[in-house]
Amino acid sequence: MKRKVAVFTATRAEYGLLYWLMKDIQASDTLQLQVLVSGTHLSPEFGDTWRQIIEDGFPIDAKVEMLLSSDSSVGVAKSMGLGAIGFAEALERLAPDVLVVLGDRFEALAVVQVAAVLRIPVAHLHGGEITEGAYDDAFRHAITKLSYLHFVAAEPYRQRVIQLGESPERTFNVGAMGLDHLQRTPLMSLGELAQSLSFPLQQPFILATYHPETLGEDSLTDFGNLLQALDDFPDYQVLFTYPNSDNGGRGIIAMLEAYAAARPERIKVVPSLGFKRYLSAVALAHAVVGNSSSGIIEVPAFHVPTVNIGQRQRGRLAAESVLHCEADYHAIRGALSTACSASFRASCLTVVNPYGQGRAAQSVVRVLEQFGGASLKTFHNLV
Repeated sequence: MKRKVAVFTATRAEYGLLYWLMKDIQASDTLQLQVLVSGTHLSPEFGDTWRQIIEDGFPIDAKVEMLLSSDSSVGVAKSMGLGAIGFAEALERLAPDVLVVLGDRFEALAVVQVAAVLRIPVAHLHGGEITEGAYDDAFRHAITKLSYLHFVAAEPYRQRVIQLGESPERTFNVGAMGLDHLQRTPLMSLGELAQSLSFPLQQPFILATYHPETLGEDSLTDFGNLLQALDDFPDYQVLFTYPNSDNGGRGIIAMLEAYAAARPERIKVVPSLGFKRYLSAVALAHAVVGNSSSGIIEVPAFHVPTVNIGQRQRGRLAAESVLHCEADYHAIRGALSTACSASFRASCLTVVNPYGQGRAAQSVVRVLEQFGGASLKTFHNLV
């Protein structure tokens, strides 16, 4: 009998990273894929991205509604509670042999605490990382302690997971999940991308995504600084994707839509590009700007400059193609000017991405195929 592997996904970005792992689990002779969907996937406001999961050939085994219309801190906390109730019912029904979660978001923390109570082993992807500008940093380490198997993106992250008391025998450096797309996903041409967007996208263009800094003081002011800086680059079109559902996200969306409405020939806003369009846009862009983890982890593999704004991603390993700047107008403008320069773009052609070679999914599946189902663990002391 095949062992049931439930893969949890709550956001478009996370699903894009999980895609090839889900395909490889689906193709395994010994594993049965279950798909548990929640978060912004189920929200019309964020593009109803659960439909893409179906189109990609993955039947959805359970949907758990959890997001409230409020994106305040209290609203996010209440959403976690609603999620826990729904996840308890879904996981009891699905009864997976292992639950796979990726990253550090509040939705993931909600589901793994339920799995721990139900004694379902958790396999955690992308643990051990540091993002000091977001409360996700604490969530990630909490998920590590609630998980049994660990698949990290770089050796320093493996050492950090072990430092947290996890066994080296259960902690595997497989590289970044998103880099599998470089080896396995055909990308779109500029014409194909423009047609899919119903927008006359031309080069040069900048790809931008800005999420709330959940431990910062004023994400709206910081985002306004980014918009002001982009106005100083009138020769560049800008392709924007929506922020995530963290507290403060809806305020950013309102500013973004107003900004785009005043500049319809130059600015295109898309709630969700999906991983194929997103990575195609990365490959074609002159620069990627914002504070998304993809700018740190995946974009350097395309030898495209990244401007990483503010503190949200502070602490991550980063290639030399990543320019870090403060979230003020002058700093952002200066970093964008450097990133778009011919000399810096040329230097990015030889950077080395510290996050692996794009074979993570197959490595994870090999471990899951051999996993016997244990969940009890002891604290691993370094001395």
